[in-house]
Amino acid sequence: MSIWEWVSAVLILTGCALAFTASIGIVRFPDTLTRMHAATKPQVVGLMLVLVGTGIDIRHDVNVWMLVLTALFTIITAPVVAHLIGRTAYREQRHRDGLF
Repeated sequence: MSIWEWVSAVLILTGCALAFTASIGIVRFPDTLTRMHAATKPQVVGLMLVLVGTGIDIRHDVNVWMLVLTALFTIITAPVVAHLIGRTAYREQRHRDGLF
């Protein structure tokens, strides 16, 4: 195995570990706002590590650009989705509590 394969394997395994901890956080956290944090921060970083590791592994293939597009789409959409979920959860909580 070359050094690039080792680096790729370490990045992919680290990304998988972060994604796994994010999934545990989504199940274990009590409310929507803390679950949203677990769904965005480690999940996106874990996905980026997996994509970078895969990109290193297939660096001479034309399909590496699909990984770049996937990473860009995730980086652009994850904060927007998290903001919308957080805003909706906050508004519903205020509405239930009668704190207009």
